[in-house]
Amino acid sequence: MSVNLPVREVSGQAKGVRVGHQGNAIQRCHVYFLTGDSADFMEEEAKVVRASVGTRLRRGLRFARTRVRELRMIGKALASTKHPILVHVIPMRQCNLACTYCNEYDDFSKPVPLDEMKTRLDLLADMGTSIITISGGEPLMHPELDEVIRHIRRRGMIAGMITNGFYLNRERIERLNAAGLEHLQISIDNVVPDEVSKKSLKTLDGRLEMLAQYAVFQVNINSVLGSGVKDPEDALKIAQRAVRLGFTSTVGIIHDNNGQLKPLGEHEQEIFEAVMELGKRSFSRFNDFQHNVARGKEHEWRCRSGSRYLYICEDGLVHWCSQQRGYPGIPLAQYTPEMRHREYLTEKFCAARCTVSCVQQVGILDNWRDPQNLKPMPITPESPPAQLVQIGQGRGDS
Repeated sequence: MSVNLPVREVSGQAKGVRVGHQGNAIQRCHVYFLTGDSADFMEEEAKVVRASVGTRLRRGLRFARTRVRELRMIGKALASTKHPILVHVIPMRQCNLACTYCNEYDDFSKPVPLDEMKTRLDLLADMGTSIITISGGEPLMHPELDEVIRHIRRRGMIAGMITNGFYLNRERIERLNAAGLEHLQISIDNVVPDEVSKKSLKTLDGRLEMLAQYAVFQVNINSVLGSGVKDPEDALKIAQRAVRLGFTSTVGIIHDNNGQLKPLGEHEQEIFEAVMELGKRSFSRFNDFQHNVARGKEHEWRCRSGSRYLYICEDGLVHWCSQQRGYPGIPLAQYTPEMRHREYLTEKFCAARCTVSCVQQVGILDNWRDPQNLKPMPITPESPPAQLVQIGQGRGDS
């Protein structure tokens, strides 16, 4: 397949992208960039690497086992609404990067101690949670991440992770294999790094090749469109590279600082549709959520965050999602089934213009039932700090 995107004039010079392959022969990728007042031409050989027979067999076996567990997860979710389906946990808020659009990291937090992570995972397992996705910050910075993954698997939950990929190498991939990781996602923002994001195909392509060769877990590459993306054509090149390497591909719409949508331009929407066609194997093909996001349209759905989806921050507090941190803000150990049920029936004020696709995908399983007729509880203000009162000897009046 070959995709030709329109060539547009910028400062009198042409700018465009043509990427693709014809038949079974991989073609060279010709990419034109504009830097300052001059057009730079970059030509890459899109090398495709293959895993060994042993790795492919292990990968197929893990994929089959994971798929069986995912089908069981769906059956369990349809049979009962009393447990979380997907929980994001944050073992590390610190990140090695500083993408300007991101509001989910800092540069100073310490890793959550392993014993505390195990305690939180045990609480989630006891709730009946099906899937744990480890996120951040950058989770690969956690010194005991492998043991966190092992504990997820020991407790019978599906183990996934979202990473920027910069800490991946062959040895680290083999450790993730051994720990039992089942899903990994990397979001790549551009072809070459810029002042907005260093998560580029140029900096990560070697690591993607290592994943293609050595990973036995499933890998998804998420490209992005929207605010802050200079060259929307990059998303298509990233998606095609992912598919050539045997990964699944999805596309995300960068939300604003409140997790709310902004419509894509006409040219961006064309690219969006092309990338979605490449990602036919992804879960997003089952609904129109992403298409509504791309068009800036509000969508009707029942957000079950706080119940079927939980976001557990590094402090162990329960939040609706990464973009609504602060509510309900209750410690996980104190988060009761009654609280989860109330949130299940609570209409979320931010749902119509939400861009957080993982929460929406969880909601698909319950959109057909149980209307939401409750409003969010008011946030209890923090008590003012107690003042020190000095009790001294009173003065007598006599």
